[in-house]
Amino acid sequence: MRTTAAEVKQLMDNCTVSDTIVDEFIGAANLTVTEIIGNDTSLSTDQKAEIERWFTAHMLAVTICKTATTERLGDASITYTGQFGQGLSASPYGQMVLLIDTTGKMANLGKRGASMHAITSFD
Repeated sequence: MRTTAAEVKQLMDNCTVSDTIVDEFIGAANLTVTEIIGNDTSLSTDQKAEIERWFTAHMLAVTICKTATTERLGDASITYTGQFGQGLSASPYGQMVLLIDTTGKMANLGKRGASMHAITSFD
């Protein structure tokens, strides 16, 4: 593992989950980052650790620690800024992953490649 629960929790002041749960997400993030970026030497060890930390926070944000864009209580309301999309663009944490990963490999996470097969004969 390249990061710790304490390091991930530093990013997420609005999320109160146990270290055990964060550790489970770190395991999934570590596996994913290792599979996608692996031994890419264009990224330093520190960059890979930051990608793993922010990716863990992203996974927590889109599953357990979801944040609303607007909160209302009586006449008072808060609207959070930011534009969010699909995939890693769905949270500010995922957007940081996209910025830190200078290889662009994490941006392709979840995208499927197309393949084409030619049939040479119908006989």
